Amino acid sequence: MLAKTEQDEALIAALRRDIAYCRICRDTPLKGEADCLPHEPRPVAVISGKARLLIAGQAPGLRVHESGLPFNDASGNRLRDWLNVSRETFYDADRFAIVPMGFCFPGYDANGSDLPPRLECAPRWRESVMQAMPQIELVLAIGQYAQAWHLGARRMKTMTETVQNWRSYLHVNQGVPVLALPHPSWRNSAWLKKNPWFEGELLPVLRQNVDRLLS
Repeated sequence: MLAKTEQDEALIAALRRDIAYCRICRDTPLKGEADCLPHEPRPVAVISGKARLLIAGQAPGLRVHESGLPFNDASGNRLRDWLNVSRETFYDADRFAIVPMGFCFPGYDANGSDLPPRLECAPRWRESVMQAMPQIELVLAIGQYAQAWHLGARRMKTMTETVQNWRSYLHVNQGVPVLALPHPSWRNSAWLKKNPWFEGELLPVLRQNVDRLLS
């Protein structure tokens, strides 16, 4: 009989395999055949049985889709700066789990912006992924889709209000603490200038918690 740690590792390995072969957004889209993913899916997620930090993002962009490496772009550079960690540390699966709300690049809208995460992904996989990682001690919920799932009814009306309310999600008596963050896309540079409290108040707390959980 397998020891508990071996059982846990086997379950995570099976979950990784099942996610890697998932094709529901292409083969059985919720909105019907006309809304299927227009390219071959390439699920990108780092599921870990040891990491104490979970980065919950939105969905891979094109560059991540091509490389298979999460946050392997300018957004990732900014995020690593926010966290004050190196690429080596960031991509150490024993330190960070990285699980977006949608595992595959969703494509572009008519304006050339990334589409929202696919609707099929989170209902099928999110609960299983979270149950497989009970050791997570802090969720970094990046963007409105991750915040909607991880905060539920506690989320505010707008992303800005939700991030401003970060203290109430971080200091909780039950459940896994959540830090709500804006997306680190360079398209949000204007937002960062307009909301200096993010870098002045939230970032120091973010870095303190990351440092504590990595040490």
